[in-house]
Amino acid sequence: MNGSKVFMITPLGKEQFSESRFAAILPRKYSSLCEVSRFKSFQPWTGAAAIAYHLRINSLSKIVWNLRWKPVCASTERELSKWLKIKPLIGNKPRAIVASRQTQGIGQRGRSWQSPFGGVWISAALPSSVVSCSSELLGLAVAVALAERLEKIYVPVRIKWPNDLMVGNKKLAGFLPRLIYRGENLQLARIGLGLNVSNNVPQEGIALGDICKSRQFCQAFWAAEALVAFERAIDLLGKEGLVCKEAERRLWATEVKDSITGKKFEIEGLNFDGALKLRNGADKTLWTRWA
Repeated sequence: MNGSKVFMITPLGKEQFSESRFAAILPRKYSSLCEVSRFKSFQPWTGAAAIAYHLRINSLSKIVWNLRWKPVCASTERELSKWLKIKPLIGNKPRAIVASRQTQGIGQRGRSWQSPFGGVWISAALPSSVVSCSSELLGLAVAVALAERLEKIYVPVRIKWPNDLMVGNKKLAGFLPRLIYRGENLQLARIGLGLNVSNNVPQEGIALGDICKSRQFCQAFWAAEALVAFERAIDLLGKEGLVCKEAERRLWATEVKDSITGKKFEIEGLNFDGALKLRNGADKTLWTRWA
């Protein structure tokens, strides 16, 4: 089985999200991290400076980012590609483009991603000292790092392999990892992220504002949180065992279904390259997603 397979993932039956239970927990344990983001849901952005401000006042980032912000763009992925073509990434300074809204957001398999005002839509490029890596492992590292940030405010997030974060049966975030090589050497990692914060979402989606209705969230703060998660993900690339262990305990599903053959597979775990380890009786296989 290979990455071209179309598959379905069945959620864990015991991990259903309870909005009332979450609301009961959060006010008692609400962290100072989240208090910073208590602004009006659609407070106007002031550009990249607002993101840099949150990185600075909370000492979140270990490095200096080169940031650009757009109120509206077709796609942050396309904007980042243009930027890198005009000015290639040199040295250890990562860069990111953040938009308040995308008109042609790109999701998995080129699908359209709804990106209205109120969410965080971001594309980043980061240098990496790792000689070689798989896009699957990068995707898992991103998932783990984002989950760690969200768990600080007690969001019960789970990882839907290969590239979604779920709360209950609803999608909170999606990301697209890419690795850029020059010859056989890894040149940089690219990460695209869509995070529902206070935006309107489709029926299958959920936003942070839906999870915690008594609070309001600032997009600039969560854009900064995403950048910190990206840094953490790059640091995790040389720690395959840790990445897989942390991702496995957060997996959203116990089985997957091949939608072409209808065959179901039990999820046994994650391979060190990020592939999904599956079993159906004596039949074992690996599923990969990213090219």
